[in-house]
Amino acid sequence: LAPVPGGSAVADALSGAEAVSEGCTGDCADYRGRQEYTKSGKHCLDWETQTALPQYRAAMYTALSPANETLNYCRNPYQASDVNRANTIWCVTSDPDVAWEECIPIGVIQPTCSRGYAISSSQMRDVVYYSSFVIWALGLLWTIVILCFVSRIRLAIALNKVSAQYLATHPSTLLVPVVQASMAILWCSLWFASASFLLSQVPDDYTPKGYFATYAEAYGISGDCAFWEFGDACSGTPGACTDSWPTGTVWKDASCLEEDGVSKCWRCAPPRYVFDLRFVLSFFVFLWNNAFNVALGEIIIAMCVSLWFFTADKLTTAVVGPGATTVFRFHIGTVAFGSFVIACVQFLRWVMKYFEKQAEAQKNRVMACLAKCLHCCIWCFEKCIRFLNKNAYIQTALQGTHFCTSAKTAFFLILRNVARFGTMVVLGSVITWIGFLSIMVGTGLVGYLLLREMHPEISPVVPMICFIMVSYVIAKLYMSVFQLGVDTSLQCFLACEETGVGSEHVPESLSEFLRDNASKQEGPNA
Repeated sequence: LAPVPGGSAVADALSGAEAVSEGCTGDCADYRGRQEYTKSGKHCLDWETQTALPQYRAAMYTALSPANETLNYCRNPYQASDVNRANTIWCVTSDPDVAWEECIPIGVIQPTCSRGYAISSSQMRDVVYYSSFVIWALGLLWTIVILCFVSRIRLAIALNKVSAQYLATHPSTLLVPVVQASMAILWCSLWFASASFLLSQVPDDYTPKGYFATYAEAYGISGDCAFWEFGDACSGTPGACTDSWPTGTVWKDASCLEEDGVSKCWRCAPPRYVFDLRFVLSFFVFLWNNAFNVALGEIIIAMCVSLWFFTADKLTTAVVGPGATTVFRFHIGTVAFGSFVIACVQFLRWVMKYFEKQAEAQKNRVMACLAKCLHCCIWCFEKCIRFLNKNAYIQTALQGTHFCTSAKTAFFLILRNVARFGTMVVLGSVITWIGFLSIMVGTGLVGYLLLREMHPEISPVVPMICFIMVSYVIAKLYMSVFQLGVDTSLQCFLACEETGVGSEHVPESLSEFLRDNASKQEGPNA
């Protein structure tokens, strides 16, 4: 049998001889065990007679003394002045090609790091150690989820292929978000000009005209507590100039007013803008118009994808023109009502933001915190309404129903296929991120190479920033259309699956899933 490290220790245990400790600490400079084989099984030479490293003798190193006990056992000899030191025990081997080799301190399963731990605290090392098990468990759980949802993931991949096929055959659809963006820029520019006029009309009596004796009386006193602390000690006092939002400012007049022997020099200055009923109405119209613009683009793209999905000739049939015509002729009311709902929710969210600012101006920290929480809840509700509206527009494109009926149909369709929609949302987010990254990195890389080839003398920083900004806009336009195409294709597929209508025109990528589902439904009755 080949020799193994620790053989002498094992032989002592079997023979019943007095066992020698195989333990050591740190770099094992205190090791006094009886290992005579290296970690690869090479036999060690006697320290006093070996010639490969003659400087290592018992007379020079304490770890090798006394020589009649050290013999050929593994040690880690070094002096305090030595710069180069081994990390553990070693010996001079009998192999002429290997002068020396490390041994394994079998008595120490996990020796202390010779140069210390990267994490000094033992408690933190335990946290990291046990956290690794949690990460492995999460990885195992994720693998199980992937295996359980493999069919739905395959369906999601097929739907992404269908959306890519649609954009490949009808790239003119990408003009829809371009027109949307152009109209939005024009509308926002006009609205900002009119809103600036309304905001700048500050009433003359908005702030007091009188004089105040102290700065605190005019500006108020803020509490010094942290945002999570409440109580009377944390409550501030609003000033006469800052008791409502938008708040005014305070300035000190050189000509003070003397009243009852008190000099009053502090005065109020009005804010640069205020909100009145005219601006509120204008702001609601702004929100409604923006929501209408977004909804119009969504329903046009959904209509185009639906027409393409159920047409026989998917290569040459025009869908953008007929789809836009159908929307403008029959479904503008649906778009207006759906965008009105979104505008109302958004307006309520901004009202909560206004109340939050007013509470902060009044130094009411409880009401400010409550308004902030309500603002967050309404934001989450808005996200849900947006998701439902988008699917309602797809249902309108598929069935031609009005908004309420489409929203109800879309809601119950999502409930019946929650796993499929959930898989699409997760996988869609990943693909969207990959699409953004690919477009931006590809555009930046090609732009950099062209720039270095054509103009090597100029700095690439500013042109690269321009390349990245343009590529982001392009990626945003393309991926928004692509993702809406995926969502529309999913509902078209579900319509075919549940009604059996139009299955002969389903793209090849999805035909297999329809056949599998049909065979499963017919299986028990066959």
